Amino acid sequence: MIIKVYDKLPQDALDLRIKVFVDEQGFVDEVDEFDSVATHLVMYDNEKPIATCRFYLKEDKETYMFGRLCVLKEYRGKSLGREMLKSTEEIVKEKGGKAIILHSQYHAKPFYEKCGFTQQGEIDYEQNKPHAWMRKEV
Repeated sequence: MIIKVYDKLPQDALDLRIKVFVDEQGFVDEVDEFDSVATHLVMYDNEKPIATCRFYLKEDKETYMFGRLCVLKEYRGKSLGREMLKSTEEIVKEKGGKAIILHSQYHAKPFYEKCGFTQQGEIDYEQNKPHAWMRKEV
């Protein structure tokens, strides 16, 4: 497995996000204004894209927003999401970031807690699905 880093949203990342978030989970708005300013990571199994995520710097210039983490169904349960998050944390540290925040789907909250994130505030809804804001100091 290899992880590639992109300054622009690559087609491989978009295809993965549509497959997981739109086709599997029923989200509608998959592309947003943050895709143009985010750093995108894509994990490959040989040439096949199998996982992706993105992150971008917030206004405070110390906190990074992490999101759009997804892994192809047949590759789940192999700690690839954790690997993507670890790679992101390393890059954020190199850039001088102090913290990472994210807006987790509620069902994924235990995964992020195992990775050291803590919930911030109450549960809210994005596209009618429960989410929790979470934070981790790096």
